[in-house]
Amino acid sequence: MIEVRNLTKRYGKLTANQDITLTVYPGELTVLLGPNGAGKSTLIKSICGLLRFEGSITVDGHDNHSAQAKRLLGYIPEMPALYPMLTVREHLEFVARAYKMHDWEPWAQQLMARFELDDKQNKLGKELSKGMQQKVSICCAVLTHPKAVIFDEPLVGLDPHAIRELKNLIAELKKEGCAMVISTHMIESVEENWDTTCIMTKGTIARTCRREELTGGSDLEDLYFSITEGREMAE
Repeated sequence: MIEVRNLTKRYGKLTANQDITLTVYPGELTVLLGPNGAGKSTLIKSICGLLRFEGSITVDGHDNHSAQAKRLLGYIPEMPALYPMLTVREHLEFVARAYKMHDWEPWAQQLMARFELDDKQNKLGKELSKGMQQKVSICCAVLTHPKAVIFDEPLVGLDPHAIRELKNLIAELKKEGCAMVISTHMIESVEENWDTTCIMTKGTIARTCRREELTGGSDLEDLYFSITEGREMAE
């Protein structure tokens, strides 16, 4: 579903991503792990078509900068970017109109209820806390029933109820065949659902691992520290 081939992104003399290649399959969750400055956010922004880069990225065969690709892709940024003078409901309506959706209201109501926004539908974006803004961002991203979703640190600022609902939503999207990429520092938050993990260091993918490749009682945290701190994993 998402194909990244030989991606390199430079900011002047700084190389943020170097020759990255990865594939995210339908119905699978790929996790990007790495320390600050490893290049995770640059990779995510490149996939979403927000940056220029060398190499190629496609979404279901469409160039990621194309309108066809953008119709298939949902994006939850690390820092929510809401319109300050639109209400919660108006944000969802804006997305629905932009995508020319029909009969979107029941799904929008369901999403708002799940993330405890149904009683805040008339609040303006500027009146919401960061956690509330993040909830709106999540609802807007999945309102269109995307075939691929990109999450950049989605749990930051969320309360326990919203974290649980987001985990449930991710599991549901997997069952529906959605391809997902999550960048996070909270390893325990993705332990249940991940399929592939890409551990990034210094702008490159140092290790790609499928869940079934972990052996000897090792877990995702063990793998992460074995790469980023040079520890050897037990065989």
